[in-house]
Amino acid sequence: MFKLDLDTVRFAEPAYLWLLLVPAALLFVWTWQLGRRRRDAQQYRQHRRLPVREKFPVFGGLVFWLCALVSLALVILALARPTAAIALVRTAGVDLVVLQDGSASMRTPDVAGDRWQRSIRFLRVLGESLAWKDDRIAMALFAHIATPEVRLTKDPNTFFFFLDHLNLEPPFRLEDDTTWDTNIELGIAWGLRLIQRDTELYGKSPNAKAFVLITDGQAWSGEVARSLRLAREQQVPVYVVGVGTTSGGWIPDAPPPPTVPGRPSVPPPAPQPKIRSSLDRNSLAQIAAAGGGEYSELDREGDREIANRIIDAARRRAGSRGLETASEELYWRCLLAAAALMCIGLIFLQERIELWLQASGAAAALFFVWTLTR
Repeated sequence: MFKLDLDTVRFAEPAYLWLLLVPAALLFVWTWQLGRRRRDAQQYRQHRRLPVREKFPVFGGLVFWLCALVSLALVILALARPTAAIALVRTAGVDLVVLQDGSASMRTPDVAGDRWQRSIRFLRVLGESLAWKDDRIAMALFAHIATPEVRLTKDPNTFFFFLDHLNLEPPFRLEDDTTWDTNIELGIAWGLRLIQRDTELYGKSPNAKAFVLITDGQAWSGEVARSLRLAREQQVPVYVVGVGTTSGGWIPDAPPPPTVPGRPSVPPPAPQPKIRSSLDRNSLAQIAAAGGGEYSELDREGDREIANRIIDAARRRAGSRGLETASEELYWRCLLAAAALMCIGLIFLQERIELWLQASGAAAALFFVWTLTR
């Protein structure tokens, strides 16, 4: 929303304003013609005797000429390039904190590539859907442990840089025991810590906060209810995006330890039974409901649709950054009003030939003005 302040109107080309004398003089002639018309109508009523009282239109064809005069004045104002200050009510942006699951189950190849690569493709769409003027985004990865990757930033290059380097596989290695767990509680706790740290450094932001939790929900641990309660207390809803399929797939085995030259080879560990992973849809829907957000699932809906829905839901909760003053050109409004008045005036023309002549002349004049103001 914006409010136009007419007291701040200024003209970039004020030399054209002297041309307003022309429509002012013509308005005087129009007023004289209107007076003559009224006198002629009275004389007709006095000298003509008819069984029915004859009615004469008050203005007749003079309505068109009045519209033409006002349109001419507006065109001259447009040539003077008027500008005015407008007060914009600026809405705050959104702060999205991405909580990306990087556990071993995210390597399951039951979607295109695997779940991790599918998540990164969605995050790229999410980043492209942000406005990046006031919007910010942060990112943290979690398995059994959590690591922050990107602080809250409105620099898209920073975010996409990390996506490019995380595209193939997460930083948590399959050979580490901490990778074989999905600690959603710790992921949400780190998200809250990112928001708290940003507030400590830059003060409280009017942006609406939201978590985007991307996970398959497989074999998760931690007291998720406690983290969700803390998120609700800080008014940060949790939007859960599920990745994977309910039929699932096999988690790949950890690679064997590398052989170091000069050292005795380490016997390979005993083969471990393969683990099958599937999307825990019900648990993730419960987390989204308890966190005050929504549950979405990749490949059941389009990535762009999911991203826009999350951003729009968060933006509806955003506050206001107050009034912002900006300068706006008004000449297009003057030209639009002039064209509208000419169209209204054409309605009152009675002669068809006169109508076409006036319409052609008005079109030629507007085209001429448009070429001057390009």
